[in-house]
This record gives sequence, structure tokens and C-alpha cells, in this order.
Amino acid sequence: MHWLEPFRYSFMVDAMLIGALVGTVCAVLSCYLVLKGWSLMGDAISHAVLPGVVGAYLLGLPLAVGAFVTGLFCATATGWVKANTRIKEDTVMGIIFTGLFALGLVMFTKVQTDVHLNHILFGNILGIERSSKIQTLVAAVLTLGVVLTLRKDLLLYCFDPTHARTIGLNTQALYYVLLALLAGTIVAALQAVGILLVVAMLITPGCIAHLLTDRFDRMLVVAALSSVVSCVTGVYISFFLNAAPGACMVLVQALIFALAFVFAPRHGLLASRRVKG
Repeated sequence: MHWLEPFRYSFMVDAMLIGALVGTVCAVLSCYLVLKGWSLMGDAISHAVLPGVVGAYLLGLPLAVGAFVTGLFCATATGWVKANTRIKEDTVMGIIFTGLFALGLVMFTKVQTDVHLNHILFGNILGIERSSKIQTLVAAVLTLGVVLTLRKDLLLYCFDPTHARTIGLNTQALYYVLLALLAGTIVAALQAVGILLVVAMLITPGCIAHLLTDRFDRMLVVAALSSVVSCVTGVYISFFLNAAPGACMVLVQALIFALAFVFAPRHGLLASRRVKG
């Protein structure tokens, strides 16, 4: 009975459900980011949303709105600076997101607010208010719906943008759609795991699936399953460890990745050694 105790509390069950929803959205987009090689873009946008969150609070707007606008600004500004200078994209990202993150920290220290900084940085999945739950649900459903609707076009764009352009796809539009989806996913995950940990949820599930399968449709399913299991398990064990749920969710994901890295049937460490041997 002791092991079932977390399920007696409604806030724990709600946290598991929110975690599973957020984990699914992050996992699906993660597959595209891994294929596109945009892991650093996810890191950049997740850090850059902080000034938008503080600004939205000052204006009395939902925090998700500020986060989305600032995240999209970071992504588009990165593309504009890259197109108009000799600096490479990863370097531009490093400059812009650290600058925006620093701006957010300065704004937060100067603003008297009851929104605790730790909740923004590390998430507060156990104490999400009803309005924040609705924001998370809307952002997650919209993002997942767009990804699934455009999944074939996005797949071709990520895998071979030159071919996508040749057959008539608007690759510039797909570029900004993918950026908007990334910003939307970060907004959905912000309340659950916070700014600092959301990047792990955007990268790890896709990497796990990439090790376990070579087919993209299966990759989406494997990534989503691993992410949901990680989120639910992480919230569950955080109850007994009295630890931050977001951190536990990411740690479980890291453990699953380590197992896949070693034991994946075709691309794991042991399989590679058997082939070489």
C-alpha cells in the first residue's frame, strides 16, 4: 500500500498527467530536432524566454504569451543575424540566448514579484494553477496538432531541405513553422520542468529513439513512450525522494538513454563491439 501512496493525492496524479502530456509533445518535436541537428536551438530558445516571462508578468499577461513571443524573437533574430554577418549560426545562438537570459535575470532581480525564480527555472509541476494548466494544455495540443498535420513536410525539410525545395515546398515557411513549434513546446513544458531542464526533454527522447530504430514513424512512437514513462516515473519517485519532480523526470530520461546507448540491438555499444569483433 505504501507504494501506491502517491496516487492518493490529486496533485500527484495531476502532475503525472501534465508530465505525460508535456513529455509527448517534447518527444515528438525532439525527433525532428535530432534529425535537423537543432539541439542547440532548443537550448537557446529555452533560456531566452526568461525576459518574456518577466515582461508578461509586468503587463498582466499570461506568462506563456511572453515566453512564446520572446522565444520566437530569439529564433528569428538568430536567423537574421546569421544571414547578414559572417558569424556561424551556433555562435550567433550563443550570443543572443545568453544576452536575453542575462536580461531576464536583471529584470527579475529588479521587479518585486511573488513569482518565485526557482519555479521559472526548475518548474513547479506539483503546484501548477488551473489557469497555467489550461495554458499548458492549449499549447501542447496546438503544437502536437500542427506537428502531426505537417509531419511529412517537416520530415522532408529536416532530412533533405534541398529536395524539399526542388519539389515545391516552401522551405522558408517550414523553417519558421518549426521555430514556432519549438517555442510553443517550450511554453508547454515551462511550468512542468522549467527553463533549465526543458532542453533535456527536447533532446533526450529523440536520441533514445534514434538509437533504437531506423524508421521515423517508429522513432516518433518510441520517443513518446520513453518520454511518458520518464515523466510519470520521475514524478512518482520524486514523492519518495522529496526531490524536484522536473529533475527526477530528466534523470529517468538520462537513465533510459544510458541503457539504450549500451544495449540497443543495432546501434548500442555492445552491438557495435560485436560487429567490430
